[in-house]
Order: sequence, then structure tokens, then C-alpha cells
Amino acid sequence: MKLNEKKVLMVIASNNFRDEEYAEPRKALEDAGARVVVACSSLSTAKGKLGLEVKPDILISDVREGDYDGIVFVGGGGSKEYFDSPVAHILAQSFYSHNKLTSAICIAPAILANAGLLKQKKATSFPSSAEILKTKGAVFTGSGVESDGIIVTGVGPEAAKQFGAKLVEVLEKK
Repeated sequence: MKLNEKKVLMVIASNNFRDEEYAEPRKALEDAGARVVVACSSLSTAKGKLGLEVKPDILISDVREGDYDGIVFVGGGGSKEYFDSPVAHILAQSFYSHNKLTSAICIAPAILANAGLLKQKKATSFPSSAEILKTKGAVFTGSGVESDGIIVTGVGPEAAKQFGAKLVEVLEKK
């Protein structure tokens, strides 16, 4: 239980988040002893692309960065709802500026890029988001999982388990 007392916020889309990109990192974090809180733009049950249903704990607009040790933006087509969201951008910037784990998987790294956090940082994402990352100054690697300091990005569902392990590794150093 290396991460006892650590609290991690997972942000999911209200619809069409990617099930594995939520479930695998959550399992890794909880297995390591972290407490996971789920934020969303709605408190209604969110539905994953493959049918997983998750009841969010808090509205993303009500999150206070000071209550958490890290943030994970879960991917899937629905995560586009946060691409241009000032609330998501401010949250990501706040975690990053307070030297806390700031992470995203699949197409969700575009949220971090649009928040201005990936400039000259090594990052990866699902191919459909690669151009956004590059345009915003990221050093796009295309690797399964990439970490650059406290920023962790993952390519997609096939990297969800490896992404979860990297989140735990980065949090252990905090």
C-alpha cells in the first residue's frame, strides 16, 4: 500500500468514455492504496463505450485541486467535451502548477495540450489527437506511455495497464 493517503481524481466524459482507460488505471491506483474520486460534467451515471456504467462522485466544476494528489483525464470519444473546456484547462493547469500528477490517455492528452501544458514536453496520444499535441508544441513520441516529469500520457486502451503502472510510479515519488 505505497500510496496510502493519496487521493487521485479521475475525470470521465458523461458519455462514451473508454472503459479500459478508466478501469485499468483505477485498479492500479487502488491496488497501490490510493483513493480514487470520479469527476464528470454531470452527476448522472456515465456510460462507457463498451457499456461500463460509472456514477460520478463530484462535478468537475466543483473540484478543488487542493483536495487531490493527481488528476487523470480518461479518454474515449466522449472526452472531446473537455478539449476546449475552461474548467478542465484551469484544473489541469492548477494540478501542474502545484507539482502534482497531471495525466491523460487516448485522445484526452489534447486537453493537456489545449491547456498549454505540453509545450516542449514528451507526450503521446491516440493517433487522432497527435496533430493537436504537435500544434501545441508537444514532442510527440507515439509511444504506448510517455512521462515527462509529472505529466503522464498514454496512447489508448492497449496501454491502459501500463499507463496505470506509470501513474503509480510517478505518485510514489511525490
